[in-house]
Amino acid sequence: MHSAFALIEIGAVILGLGLLGAVSARFAFSPIPLYLLAGLAFGHGGILPLATSEEFTATGAEIGVILLLFTLGLEYTAPELVGTLRHNWVAGLVDLVLNSAPGVATALLLGWGPVAAVALGGVTYVTSSGITAKVLADLQWLGNREVPVVLSLLVFEDLTMAMYLPILTALLAGVGLVAGLTTLAIAAATITVILIVALRYGRYVEKFVASPNEEVLLLKALGLTVLVAGVAQLLQVSAAVGAFLVGIALSGPLAHTARQLLTPLRDLFAAVFFVFFGLHTDPAALPPMLGIAVLLAVAGVLTKTATGWWAARRAGVGALGRARAGISLVPRGEFNIVIAGLAVTAGLNNQIGPLAAAYVLVLAVTGPILARSLEPLTRWRKRRHGTPSGDAPPEVAPEAPVPTP
Repeated sequence: MHSAFALIEIGAVILGLGLLGAVSARFAFSPIPLYLLAGLAFGHGGILPLATSEEFTATGAEIGVILLLFTLGLEYTAPELVGTLRHNWVAGLVDLVLNSAPGVATALLLGWGPVAAVALGGVTYVTSSGITAKVLADLQWLGNREVPVVLSLLVFEDLTMAMYLPILTALLAGVGLVAGLTTLAIAAATITVILIVALRYGRYVEKFVASPNEEVLLLKALGLTVLVAGVAQLLQVSAAVGAFLVGIALSGPLAHTARQLLTPLRDLFAAVFFVFFGLHTDPAALPPMLGIAVLLAVAGVLTKTATGWWAARRAGVGALGRARAGISLVPRGEFNIVIAGLAVTAGLNNQIGPLAAAYVLVLAVTGPILARSLEPLTRWRKRRHGTPSGDAPPEVAPEAPVPTP
């Protein structure tokens, strides 16, 4: 009887997510805010709390994060990552400092302490690769000159997360300096080993995973990804980072096929992940945090726009392209929730979860709206100032890989 109720709940949750996804597709915005709201509605303190399917959602949420980062890793090769780190590290550092500062300052001003400051700085820093990729595709900006700049910043953020998450995990665990440095050293060694394997022996990984049978390929790719993610987590590296690096090890036609096969699973479990975060956020805790979340969101729009503008200007992109680059970086989503989820799970501060949820809700909605409004507002401004209403042809760059949302 218990299993019957669990199946009913799971079926209702997945069906509800499908309906919410249909609504978001109809109005052309990210479904992430709707998934978070669904979690709030059916979680602790919500309208109708789930009773029997919590274990499924918890496991599904972990798999969702792993698949999100694995499919993102499939978009890049190890040489591309190394090249990005070598040529765009200055813009990446500007992005890191400028966008983590509001979160760090807010946590310190609220008296939450240095560990919470590190966590909230991560929440305000990282852009949602999934939402940004969807914005670029939906608005047909993929061929523009600013896209490589946006991608380079996203890759730098992913690499930064690979080092940041182990540090945050150690801080949340309350380990001492020596233990913390040991954890970081193990994490760095693990990441280095996986990158070396991806760079020098990626063809062997591809041969191991490859199969003419799509079912076999799906099982191999999924099994290897979850296995490496689990081992990485055991070695104090985030499971998500381990999955990301496995994705990097696969390239070419194999990566394309693996992405096609795993995208439906990724979308399903990613939706479960966002719902799971909402389930563990008390809706009653959101209103007190909403004002701070809105202020942080305004700061986030300004700092990300400034980052993209400056980075695109260094690349010789025109004014409209600089604005597109900045606006493209505004959305927050998956990684921000992952960071807040780590802090909430560790019992760091019960206000970080609601603040992060409200912050992501605001920017996951605002980012795509601002991007969609940019060029119409630019045309309106040109007409108002008496300049020709027709826009110049878009600045087109050579074809570049874009993360699949």
